[in-house]
Amino acid sequence: MSFRSALLVAGFALAALNLRPAIAGVSPLLGEIMTDVGLSPAGGGAITTVMVVCLGVFGPLTPLLARRIGLDRTLLAGLLVIAAGVTLRGTDGAPVLYLGSALAATAIAVMNVSMPAIVKQHFPTRVNLMTGVYVSCVVAGAALSSALVVPVEHATGFTWRGVSALLAVPALLAALLWLPQALRGRGDGQNAPRPFRTVVRSRVTWYVTALMGLQSLTFYVMLAWLPTIYQEAGLPADQAGYLLSLTNLVQVGTSLAVPVLAGRRATQVSYVVGAGVLTALGYLGVLLAPMTVPWLWMIVLGVGQGASFALALLIIALRPADPAAVTALSAVAQSVGYVVAALGPLLFGFLRQVSGGWTTPLVTGLGVLALQILAGWFAGRPATLGKANL
Repeated sequence: MSFRSALLVAGFALAALNLRPAIAGVSPLLGEIMTDVGLSPAGGGAITTVMVVCLGVFGPLTPLLARRIGLDRTLLAGLLVIAAGVTLRGTDGAPVLYLGSALAATAIAVMNVSMPAIVKQHFPTRVNLMTGVYVSCVVAGAALSSALVVPVEHATGFTWRGVSALLAVPALLAALLWLPQALRGRGDGQNAPRPFRTVVRSRVTWYVTALMGLQSLTFYVMLAWLPTIYQEAGLPADQAGYLLSLTNLVQVGTSLAVPVLAGRRATQVSYVVGAGVLTALGYLGVLLAPMTVPWLWMIVLGVGQGASFALALLIIALRPADPAAVTALSAVAQSVGYVVAALGPLLFGFLRQVSGGWTTPLVTGLGVLALQILAGWFAGRPATLGKANL
């Protein structure tokens, strides 16, 4: 591998690592943030809600930016805006906290949509491998940030404001590594987006969008509520947190391996359906026997969720014929998907409140997983989404 190729891969991987810390790093510091800024529990929870909503709402900006300045420069701009957002939110006051969080999330939304198209553009013969690298880096970034923000706070003596600002460092480092590629890139219209009115006419688009949205919903539900479910089942808070860490850790390896295997085949149906079934088994374990070998349910859940996420992004990169079509499909699938995902934790919280337990929410989750498997059956079939059928 040449130095130029190594720099390209390193910049790409480090950019992917920056796609979740600005979000995942909030939760461990939330109590301190609420006390310092004077937020209610609802106001504290709104930080993450605002960010997840931004992931859905601002994804459609990406095709417009790609047409103007090119994909490479769009990715560079996203990294710089993440750095600005996480620094801004640690300055002073609740309005600035929300503004900085929204700014960082908007950049992440643009980068989320850009990354599958970057894979298609720069690694057309290694889409499966580089999708695995991309997704595993995303998952690893989330796991590392949630695990390290508190130890870093203690080691440095910083408050949450200083730790938030430190999240700008890996974003700036990724921007530095990606800068040579951005300088070579051109905004000459080769990545011009397909009109959305033609994208939405394709059945393939909506199969992939349904898969992306439903698997995101079932993931964010567990991310939000799994520790609470186990605490109410009688597990200490620290052990409940360890179980969530375990399922996130399992996702790192799964999201790297599965796209490599699935991308070698013309159809991904068996992989997508299998991933959905494993996720459902994890839900069933939590529902029926949460305190019986809970670590096993977390491993099964992690394999299923990690594979589902990776396969959704792999299919987004594989189905279109060119990077421009990937950008358009990615914008639709991820924008709708994250809006749907943002509703999941709220819905489960409401069902928990009205039913008085977790049976109704988890059974509802199993129903969503049945729809996810059905969507995956159609999305995983061979198809080419390009100029001819957009």
